[in-house]
Amino acid sequence: MRRRKRPTPADLGLTADEGRILGALKTPQRIQEFVVGLHANFEHNGDTLRSVRGALRHREAHCLEAAFVAACALWLQGEPPLVMDLTAAKDDSDHVVTLFRRNGCWGAISKSNHAWLRWRDPVYRNLRELAMSYFHEYFNNGRKTLRTYSVAFDLRRFVPETWITGEENCWDVGAALDDARHYRLIKPAQMRWLMPPDATVLRADDLVQYESRDRKTARKY
Repeated sequence: MRRRKRPTPADLGLTADEGRILGALKTPQRIQEFVVGLHANFEHNGDTLRSVRGALRHREAHCLEAAFVAACALWLQGEPPLVMDLTAAKDDSDHVVTLFRRNGCWGAISKSNHAWLRWRDPVYRNLRELAMSYFHEYFNNGRKTLRTYSVAFDLRRFVPETWITGEENCWDVGAALDDARHYRLIKPAQMRWLMPPDATVLRADDLVQYESRDRKTARKY
């Protein structure tokens, strides 16, 4: 399967309905629209890392679950299923995006309940440039928190049952992504020069796509 450039839905173990839904997403732009349209998974009943099948069944996803969906859709179009992990300081959450390339430049498909951490056009010459495009608005408690980015992580290293059709949480895939090689975005000496977001930016950050039972949860995702 790793060598299969453009698998069929059946190759990946998808049902006819799942294959029809994902196969219709012919471009990264259409994939982005689809994952944004999935409701935010606020994990009210505890942490989850659902497979592609689980995300489609529940019609909701957080960033990594949406990254699985996007990567699978790209793979069905003959593109490699690549994701990148963005890690934050200890008081903030990490973020995961799905990678694609056009004309030698990188772009990203990304789900976030906020406006800041979503789609990136394929105009970035390397992964560091792409990761840095998220830096300015990646903040928590009035402090910029983005610290590292990973290599392009190829999900074909796992059998499809692990992250596409599995019924259990995909913790092993998440752990492997955590363990992938990461690169520092800023040096410790540069941290003292980081300007906190001003009042206008903080007001803008209060805008979310999906509300939760409480405002704090909705703004975490």
